[in-house]
Amino acid sequence: MNTSPAAGFRATTCPRCNGPFACGAAADRATPCFCVTYALGAQRLAELRAKWSDCLCADCLATLAADPEHVA
Repeated sequence: MNTSPAAGFRATTCPRCNGPFACGAAADRATPCFCVTYALGAQRLAELRAKWSDCLCADCLATLAADPEHVA
Protein backbone atom coordinates (compact mmCIF):
# COMPACT_ATOMS: atom_id res chain seq x y z
CA MET A 1 0.00 0.00 0.00
CA ASN A 2 1.40 3.39 -1.04
CA THR A 3 1.07 6.04 1.71
CA SER A 4 2.94 8.74 -0.17
CA PRO A 5 0.98 11.88 -1.05
CA ALA A 6 -0.07 12.42 -4.65
CA ALA A 7 2.30 14.23 -6.98
CA GLY A 8 2.50 17.90 -6.09
CA PHE A 9 1.42 17.35 -2.47
CA ARG A 10 3.56 17.12 0.64
CA ALA A 11 2.82 14.96 3.66
CA THR A 12 2.46 17.15 6.73
CA THR A 13 0.70 17.46 10.08
CA CYS A 14 -1.93 20.06 10.88
CA PRO A 15 -0.57 22.44 13.54
CA ARG A 16 -4.10 22.96 14.94
CA CYS A 17 -5.29 19.37 15.45
CA ASN A 18 -2.04 17.41 14.89
CA GLY A 19 -3.74 15.27 12.24
CA PRO A 20 -1.82 14.11 9.16
CA PHE A 21 -2.84 15.38 5.74
CA ALA A 22 -1.49 16.05 2.24
CA CYS A 23 -0.89 19.72 1.48
CA GLY A 24 -0.81 20.99 -2.08
CA ALA A 25 -0.69 24.74 -1.49
CA ALA A 26 2.79 25.23 -2.91
CA ALA A 27 2.41 22.77 -5.76
CA ASP A 28 2.54 23.89 -9.36
CA ARG A 29 -0.22 21.80 -10.88
CA ALA A 30 -3.54 22.18 -12.68
CA THR A 31 -5.77 21.31 -9.70
CA PRO A 32 -5.45 23.78 -6.82
CA CYS A 33 -5.12 22.65 -3.22
CA PHE A 34 -8.30 22.04 -1.22
CA CYS A 35 -7.52 25.07 0.92
CA VAL A 36 -8.54 27.53 -1.79
CA THR A 37 -12.15 26.32 -1.58
CA TYR A 38 -12.67 27.77 1.91
CA ALA A 39 -13.93 31.36 2.22
CA LEU A 40 -12.17 32.68 5.31
CA GLY A 41 -11.77 36.37 4.51
CA ALA A 42 -8.62 38.48 4.67
CA GLN A 43 -8.82 39.22 8.40
CA ARG A 44 -9.35 35.56 9.35
CA LEU A 45 -6.51 34.44 7.08
CA ALA A 46 -4.22 37.01 8.71
CA GLU A 47 -5.17 35.68 12.16
CA LEU A 48 -4.45 32.09 11.12
CA ARG A 49 -1.12 33.02 9.54
CA ALA A 50 -0.12 34.88 12.71
CA LYS A 51 -0.96 31.87 14.87
CA TRP A 52 0.41 29.03 12.71
CA SER A 53 3.34 28.97 10.32
CA ASP A 54 2.08 26.02 8.28
CA CYS A 55 -1.11 24.93 6.51
CA LEU A 56 -4.18 23.60 8.30
CA CYS A 57 -6.02 20.42 7.31
CA ALA A 58 -9.37 20.41 5.51
CA ASP A 59 -11.31 19.55 8.69
CA CYS A 60 -9.85 22.49 10.61
CA LEU A 61 -10.37 24.89 7.70
CA ALA A 62 -13.99 23.73 7.36
CA THR A 63 -14.59 24.28 11.08
CA LEU A 64 -13.06 27.74 11.01
CA ALA A 65 -14.89 28.74 7.82
CA ALA A 66 -18.25 27.54 9.18
CA ASP A 67 -17.87 29.49 12.42
CA PRO A 68 -15.96 32.75 11.85
CA GLU A 69 -16.32 33.62 15.55
CA HIS A 70 -14.69 30.33 16.59
CA VAL A 71 -11.42 30.87 18.41
CA ALA A 72 -8.71 29.44 16.19
